[in-house]
Amino acid sequence: MALYKDIIETVRMIDQENLDIRTITMGISLLDCIDSDGERCRQKIYDKITRSAENLVSQGERIETELGIPIVNKRISVTPIALVAGASADSNYVAFAETLDAAAKEVGVNFIGGFSALVPKGFTRGDLRLINSIPEALATTERVCSSINLGSTKAGINMDAVKMMGEITKQTAYLTRDQDSIGCTKLVIFCNAVEDNPFMAGAFHGVGQPDTVLHVGVSGPGVVKVALEKHQDASFDEMAEIIKKTAFKITRAGQLVGRTVADRLKIPFGILDLSLAPTPAIGDSVARILEEMGLEHCGAHGTTAALAMLNDAVKKGGIMASTSVGGLSGAFIPVSEDEGMIETARLGTISLEKLEAMTCVCSVGLDMIAIPGDTPSSTISAIIADEAAIGMVNNKTTAVRLVPVYGKTISDEAEFGGLFGTAPVMAVNPSDSSIFVNRGGKIPAPIHSFKN
Repeated sequence: MALYKDIIETVRMIDQENLDIRTITMGISLLDCIDSDGERCRQKIYDKITRSAENLVSQGERIETELGIPIVNKRISVTPIALVAGASADSNYVAFAETLDAAAKEVGVNFIGGFSALVPKGFTRGDLRLINSIPEALATTERVCSSINLGSTKAGINMDAVKMMGEITKQTAYLTRDQDSIGCTKLVIFCNAVEDNPFMAGAFHGVGQPDTVLHVGVSGPGVVKVALEKHQDASFDEMAEIIKKTAFKITRAGQLVGRTVADRLKIPFGILDLSLAPTPAIGDSVARILEEMGLEHCGAHGTTAALAMLNDAVKKGGIMASTSVGGLSGAFIPVSEDEGMIETARLGTISLEKLEAMTCVCSVGLDMIAIPGDTPSSTISAIIADEAAIGMVNNKTTAVRLVPVYGKTISDEAEFGGLFGTAPVMAVNPSDSSIFVNRGGKIPAPIHSFKN
């Protein structure tokens, strides 16, 4: 009887509460593709990706049918291309991005991540070439995602990279201006990036990972909201318990899917990222969960406390359901990808500063936020620096995915489509940060980084 009840409950969560597996992501090492000849290297990359991920989509679809659990995205992450392409004599890495795009299309995945560089302490020649290739790469490909890790708790923050990424973001926005600067939706700037993240646009396959591995990212904000709706008078500790139990159920579904797909593909199962990942669909919003706790609108005073409790309860419930929890794991607050966040941004009840405060207690950072297209690159760099500092000091992953929408300003809206959603253009502080950003150098690691 208990088993029957669990089955019925899972079916209801899928049919009525937007429960899904947000992504299965195959990580593929490209270290054995390194070659001094760029063309040969790219051919090796294409061959390895298409060979390794040949059955990823078909097996994912098969599992969807067998288990009745939707898998929204099938994705690939690869070794940071700056590490792979650095051995070649190529001075521009756009061709590498095009190779990734072609391989992703061939195997049928939604996105491929790993057009990336890791530069918390400085740059190699390959790092600089990759970074300078990002705007054109994202403008000329469809499925390629890019990320830069420019800081960590151990290393501090590379402020030269911070300055550069503000400029790269602006260039990417300009080159994709005819699509509301959509290229920036595929570019993430990290502090403390993790090497087993299944979520785009920040996924890359770390050098400590197996040759191939399968990671899973679950979702389910709607399930959590419905669970809280049934307990209108619950105290905070009672709400935390409800969220924990709900996260446990969501995680078990993800664990089943991940291990089943990995077994079918005959590769190791990596991690389960139990982040609550919202979508623009009604009823699939993290903001609505916070409002269910008693806030009139997300962004009201109390929002940060509510989000802290939600994030912690999700982690506690999920970690009891799987021995392989990893990635980012928590609650995402992307503005354009969350129906509730979109509404609060339209109403003006949430600001960039409030979102920054919220990132102190959740995963991951300032995500999918549209800002005026004429925002100076130095202001974007300063926002990146602020967010990186939060990650560095608090020993957590933080990130920035800002979209300076070319030709648009406050009260306009950007239309990205699909899971990227709609973004009301938000105001930024008009004060000048250029002198600060242009100092360059490095912000040293905090004192508590010295642990060994």
